[in-house]
Amino acid sequence: MHEAMYAEMMENGVAKCRLCPHHCVRQEGKLGLCGARMNHDGQFVSLNYGRVTSLGIDPVEKKPLRRFMPGTMTLSAGSFGCNLACPYCQNHSIAHGSPESQYVPPQEMARLAKKQDAPSLSFTYNEPMVGYEWVYDAARAARKEGIRVILVTNGYVEREPLAGLLPYVDAMNIDLKSFSEETYRAVCGGSLAPVMRTIEEAAKSCHVEVTCLLVTGMHTEEELTEMFDWLAGIDRDMPLHLSRYFPRYHYQEPPTDTEWMERMGELAGERLSYVYLGNV
Repeated sequence: MHEAMYAEMMENGVAKCRLCPHHCVRQEGKLGLCGARMNHDGQFVSLNYGRVTSLGIDPVEKKPLRRFMPGTMTLSAGSFGCNLACPYCQNHSIAHGSPESQYVPPQEMARLAKKQDAPSLSFTYNEPMVGYEWVYDAARAARKEGIRVILVTNGYVEREPLAGLLPYVDAMNIDLKSFSEETYRAVCGGSLAPVMRTIEEAAKSCHVEVTCLLVTGMHTEEELTEMFDWLAGIDRDMPLHLSRYFPRYHYQEPPTDTEWMERMGELAGERLSYVYLGNV
């Protein structure tokens, strides 16, 4: 266990986490919604500090990042835990399960990247923000070694921890699951506004690409058009990935209709310079 950042002790052994907008308040021994932070002796601790469940070399385009260091490889690392509860989760075994893991010190990640001739290190697979402390330490160590840092994230994080991490991040792919507050709350167990804020703030600091998984039955053309307009208002050159959904986890609707995807891609392309269709 590792002492958690952005948390506070309260009365009677209760602790409050301030890392993400859930602001979990927990009694002794109770987990936060992310499954990666817990009240231990009246203060929040990180249970996944350095606990790596997945480690591999990927083309950076798989993150997906199409306009950041194209043609290069990235060392990808994942832990466990997530602060959203999407029923169609593509990586549910590590996001919401109890996978096997091995401890990797944060300083070791830059060395592993260099050993594999990878110019970048990606925190991905599960939600990296719920392992904030290890990501923060590893990102700072990587920056000192000249290794670029990539976050693949749902963007559901508070402003203060985001601002603390951004100086050590070179690129982000942020998952914008919907452009409906109702859908975020009912389907994902979160809120749209903090994710919008993360995209806006990150775009001022590093390279940002956005991914929207087009889940069957979850989006309307009107909602997506509003999303495209909003992204264009931030930066018309911000790359957007529209990805095809396939049945996973607790969600068994049929895969996304490809003709509809192409039509949404055309609508997006009228507003944004770089639109990519994924998983087709």
